[in-house]
Amino acid sequence: MIAEARAAAALEADGWAIWARRARTAAGEIDLIAEKEGLLAFVEVKARPGLAEAAAALSLRQRVRLLKAAEIVLAAHPEWGHRGVRFDVIVVDRTGSVRRIKDAFRQE
Repeated sequence: MIAEARAAAALEADGWAIWARRARTAAGEIDLIAEKEGLLAFVEVKARPGLAEAAAALSLRQRVRLLKAAEIVLAAHPEWGHRGVRFDVIVVDRTGSVRRIKDAFRQE
């Protein structure tokens, strides 16, 4: 929860509006949904002792779950993301450092 709050604060500081935190869908949960200038980002937050460990923590299974959950959200909110959609990962280490991996993966 602390990592998600730090991630949301970092996004907001960069001009992103947070549309949802811990958005629950039938396919699973999305940590953050944010929008900036019509670009919608589905954000997975990973906290680990180190940033590299956190970045490597997103599994294929989790990516598939996020893609399915995003489809559900977009079906419910077709007006979101009129300039595009991407999947970001925000990593947080034990010191509270936050790094964002923009467009971390795509539907294959």
